[in-house]
Amino acid sequence: MLKEEIMRELSRARDDWEENYRLTVKKSGEREQSFATGSGIEVKPVYTPLDVIESNFLQDLSFPGVYPYTRGIQPTMYRGRLWSMRQYAGFGTAEESNKRFKYLLEQGQTGLSVAFDLPTQVGYDSDHPLAAGEVGKVGVAIDSLADMEILFDGIGLDKVSTSMTINAPAAVLLAMYVAVAEKQGVKPEKLTGTIQNDILKEFVARGTYIFPPEPSLRLITDIFAYCAQNMPRFNSISVSGYHMREAGATAVQEIAFSFANAVAYLKAAQQAGLAVDQFASRISWIFNTHNNFFEEVAKYRAARRLWARIMRERFGAKDPRSWLFRVHVQNGGSTLTAQQPLNNIIRSTLHALATVLGGVQSMAICSFDEALCIPTEQSATLSLRTQQIIAYESGVADTIDPMGGSYFLESLTGQMENKIGELLEKIESMGGAVAAVEQGYFRREIDQNAYRCQKEIEEKQRIIVGVNEFAADEKISGVEQFHQADPRLAENQISRLHELKQRRDGTNVARALEWVRQESAGSENLMPPILEAVKAYATLGEICDVLRQVFGEYSPEEQ
Repeated sequence: MLKEEIMRELSRARDDWEENYRLTVKKSGEREQSFATGSGIEVKPVYTPLDVIESNFLQDLSFPGVYPYTRGIQPTMYRGRLWSMRQYAGFGTAEESNKRFKYLLEQGQTGLSVAFDLPTQVGYDSDHPLAAGEVGKVGVAIDSLADMEILFDGIGLDKVSTSMTINAPAAVLLAMYVAVAEKQGVKPEKLTGTIQNDILKEFVARGTYIFPPEPSLRLITDIFAYCAQNMPRFNSISVSGYHMREAGATAVQEIAFSFANAVAYLKAAQQAGLAVDQFASRISWIFNTHNNFFEEVAKYRAARRLWARIMRERFGAKDPRSWLFRVHVQNGGSTLTAQQPLNNIIRSTLHALATVLGGVQSMAICSFDEALCIPTEQSATLSLRTQQIIAYESGVADTIDPMGGSYFLESLTGQMENKIGELLEKIESMGGAVAAVEQGYFRREIDQNAYRCQKEIEEKQRIIVGVNEFAADEKISGVEQFHQADPRLAENQISRLHELKQRRDGTNVARALEWVRQESAGSENLMPPILEAVKAYATLGEICDVLRQVFGEYSPEEQ
């Protein structure tokens, strides 16, 4: 009875306030504005305990480290261990990127995050005609194990966690990483890090695919099985909502589409004979923090508990580690502007703070000059310092889930979870993620939202400081230097590639590539033959060409 009486009193008080609010707006003569998050969730003028109760707060809040993990996946969270601090880096040759890696580690970075150039991402060597003009431009060029050895020269792979953003040729780059570690005397079971290995989002948002969906899923599940047996501390996939968000997805779409992709990978692995608890504990995620501060905090809290439910209730995972939503975040590069680039420091700081309040495990922050060039040492250091200041000076890491219990945040968390769940159900009704990709559903939804956002910017319904409001006359303000690419980069890289081909044992290369060909036409795990080919110094392009001949290439025009 007491609870009912309290609820009635709260309801009366809310009704009285809302009436007073409407009268105040009417008397002022001002037009009442409506507000919504980027995902279209209405933002009310004020929130009360009633909104918290309606959001299932009491049912789902629980405690940190307790299912469904709304407040964090570890009991101690940042009081026990801060998030991993990374900067996404890689450009030019392996030597240049190695120097940047060492510099960032000296500045206090706690993990590496490798960016590969476009030819590497689509399985072409630097001397391929289609690689012309792209070698080392938006990432580091890796043609063979020789390049990978240089990339990690002087960096103990048993002492650093490495994330690699690579998808279609992920098996080849993972094999190179394992081979480098072995040369350092580090066994695979000692390696920590992440391989992105998420091909479905490439068909939707990024475009660095090679093979059709079916053989692509086979490569993914082969990596799952190999890592489960040989690399138990290494994340065999990082399911990415990041790139779909960069392409224009809302926060709700970002989570729902990536969850749908993950469900497809789980099903493929089960069909390949893997038990869910063999590999699910090594599933990781990468997401994107944008400008709507509270929506982003709520997004991570909602995703964490929804994924726990999916794993325990739908897939029957018994190991609590399989329920954990372990996420790396990079803030939204698409939110950064070439105009008044120093404003990006403020944007990135807000992104980083929202990410921390969301309770993630790893973070990288875009540098303020990334809308203009490859980050300089100065700008990359400043991005790292942003994380360090939040971690060590702000106090937000001193208590766990400091915004937990906020009327607004708990209501928003519940609404986010509901909307994500509804969208997941829609995708399932279409036949799942693969069917949705093949039907163009993801792509259409993302394109429509991207168009809506751009129209809002052009019509000033959405203000971007320094772009459509508060714009300055100067072209670029506050940036003294830019990264300059070496014009001889491609020439030097190709020369080194040709020298490698001349000095390696051609017989061993041919034998290893033939093993890759035979196994790709069969059903055995492809990681052992690919690892053998890598150790023989077969190039990335040569290995991928063998797979192209067997698997074929994906062409969206044929879909």
